Amino acid sequence: MTKPALPDLLHAAVTAVGGVERPGQVAMAEAVADAVADGSHLLVQAGTGTGKSLGYLVPALAHGEPVVIATATLALQRQLVERDLPRTVEALHPLLRRRPEFAMLKGRSNYLCLHRLHEGVPQEEEEGLFDVFESATPTSKLGKDLLRLRDWADETETGDRDDMTPGVSDRAWAQVSVSSRECLGASRCTYGADCFAEAARERAKAAEVIVTNHALLAIDAIEGAPVLPGHEVLIVDEAHELVSRVTGVATGELTPGAVNRAVRRAAKLVNEKAADALQTAAEGFERLMELALPGRLEEIPEDLGYALMALRDASRTVVSALGATRDSSVQDEDAVRKQALASVENIHAVAERIVEGSEYDVVWYERHDRFGASLRVAPLSVSGLLREKLFSERSVVLTSATLKLGGDFNGVAASLGLPPEGTAASEEEGIVWKGVDVGSPFDYPKQGILYVAKHLAQPGREAGRADMLDELAELVEAAGGRTLGLFSSMRAAQAAAEALRGRLDVPILLQGEETLGELIRTFAADPRTCLFGTLSLWQGVDVPGASCQLVVMDRIPFPRPDDPLMSARQKAVEEAGGNGFMAVAATHAALLMAQGAGRLVRASGDRGVVAVLDPRLGTARYGSFLRASMPDFWYTVDRNQVRRSLAAIDAAARAEGR
Repeated sequence: MTKPALPDLLHAAVTAVGGVERPGQVAMAEAVADAVADGSHLLVQAGTGTGKSLGYLVPALAHGEPVVIATATLALQRQLVERDLPRTVEALHPLLRRRPEFAMLKGRSNYLCLHRLHEGVPQEEEEGLFDVFESATPTSKLGKDLLRLRDWADETETGDRDDMTPGVSDRAWAQVSVSSRECLGASRCTYGADCFAEAARERAKAAEVIVTNHALLAIDAIEGAPVLPGHEVLIVDEAHELVSRVTGVATGELTPGAVNRAVRRAAKLVNEKAADALQTAAEGFERLMELALPGRLEEIPEDLGYALMALRDASRTVVSALGATRDSSVQDEDAVRKQALASVENIHAVAERIVEGSEYDVVWYERHDRFGASLRVAPLSVSGLLREKLFSERSVVLTSATLKLGGDFNGVAASLGLPPEGTAASEEEGIVWKGVDVGSPFDYPKQGILYVAKHLAQPGREAGRADMLDELAELVEAAGGRTLGLFSSMRAAQAAAEALRGRLDVPILLQGEETLGELIRTFAADPRTCLFGTLSLWQGVDVPGASCQLVVMDRIPFPRPDDPLMSARQKAVEEAGGNGFMAVAATHAALLMAQGAGRLVRASGDRGVVAVLDPRLGTARYGSFLRASMPDFWYTVDRNQVRRSLAAIDAAARAEGR
């Protein structure tokens, strides 16, 4: 039987979802199919509105072998599993003569644990477990959440936290979930036969398409024990997020609070000598952390080294003792022991990693107003890890609206461990990849303006920027509200919201004053409203139409100069003879600016302005690199022209009743 042609499959899928076939989507589907067929790798930039989900789903389903799709955000996972995949599978069924199965798979802690629900949570101060449902007062927020969880457990088919609406607090969820390290294992657990996490894994094993997230993909790559079913093809959507998500998973942390919890959990299960040694090491570590000043530790101070060695050795002894002793007087001993073991093993692993002092790790202190000091260790680069674990045994497709920075794919490729495209190094290492930009259906030069406020003073490290706030107020007023304000820090966002609330008669929402979802809904519902915030808004807002006709960036979002990991990465590039600023700081800023500017035009009828209130975008040498990473809007530095344009866009929207 001849295989159906890709254009016919794509046409059927697009028709089924009520979409319009676009040249970029066709080009993307063909490029994905070619990469899958010859086992090569592909970086494909697909602008907003291309329909990139179908651009990779159709060739993935046509392939006929297991495919893993990893996304960064919950919203896209849900869209794929609840909307795109069901419709696409049904549309392709008559042509493929089969109905491919698909499933979602997440980390274990995302699923309700029946053992925790029915048997209780290991109690740290005393032996055994306690029933959180008995101890929670029904009138408290926690109590209400827990009672809702107990009712939901009888109804849910998946046990997936994200299927519970409305959701519950992290604190409540922690009472009914376990990490993979705390899990007893299906064979040893009373509730193993009904386990939601195990059921999700079984569904994934039987599926042709498995939808997961970047974090689980990173765990699968880093920890050696496979979490994902075997597959020939990996598709990474929102691929611009992958390096930061993998870095997050590969980062270790020690805090006095976590160490003390581990001591309490283990104390009743091991001999007194082992427990005392861990308690003494924990106290020594806590005393040091009280004096810790934020910043990178290029060398481990002698006193910290001794404290970490004491923690490492004491935790190793406790881990051995936990495996060797049994105590039948402890209620549900296996669960109590497993939680204690998970806590102590983590302390041992992080302490040993820092003591060993790899040149490929960065160690630093952080201090948080609420949680106190922490000691952190992260890889200087994850590119080697990704090259070895991601690209060696399968075809990988990475896609996003922002993969070309400064006009080519090589910057993002290098961060992923890929050699420059089409070079001898690429051939020698057997890692063949190509980059394809399938464009966007939007006419950016006609739909948007990029305005750089060149007349403003260059932003310094001081907080106050009176001229910037004046400019922002004039732009918002000209736009009639309709503004998404993207700020480089929470302090800057708060200062701008406070200043403009006193000067303008438009509602101004501020990130943190309500949940992000609620803020975005309110912003979208009233065109006169403005929304100000920081990092998650740069990438997480999809508001087409008249509610978002002005996107403002207060300054170029370079990493903070005191960011230990970014500054260490920059220094490493310079020591290797490269341009650390361009490779790290400018690339970081370019990615965020491309994402931020992408908030403006979300549909073919959208019109508006992206205003950057930082003159360096127009004057500095790196400005052209940053501008080349953003959509190809019409560019101007004429403030009067921009005010007239915003007023005209506002008037047109009002005339249409928007």
